[in-house]
Amino acid sequence: MSVRVRRVYDPPEPEDGVRILVDRLWPRGLSKDAARVDEWPKALTPSTELRRWYHSGEGSYEEFGGRYEAELAVPEVAELLATIRESARKGPVTLLTASKDPEQSHAAVLARLLQD
Repeated sequence: MSVRVRRVYDPPEPEDGVRILVDRLWPRGLSKDAARVDEWPKALTPSTELRRWYHSGEGSYEEFGGRYEAELAVPEVAELLATIRESARKGPVTLLTASKDPEQSHAAVLARLLQD
């Protein structure tokens, strides 16, 4: 299973496979044509409350990851995660985020869950 995380601002690569935007808001200054996003499941993104809490600096990345995993356990959200996991079994999947540090973002938490 191939799941990787990249910045949505990076140019698409042939090995990206299915490109999935995992941010709630569309990235600033990026056209939809340039992004080449195949899917945009907004329900998979962290809640506004969790996102604000994390960006306020009140908690650690590890605590954020635990809280986000709890949000992902909601049945309808878990179904979306299962659908992406199935896509990853069929071929490469790239999770796209506008985060400046993708490896310390919700996209990295998603990638880890998909690969487990």
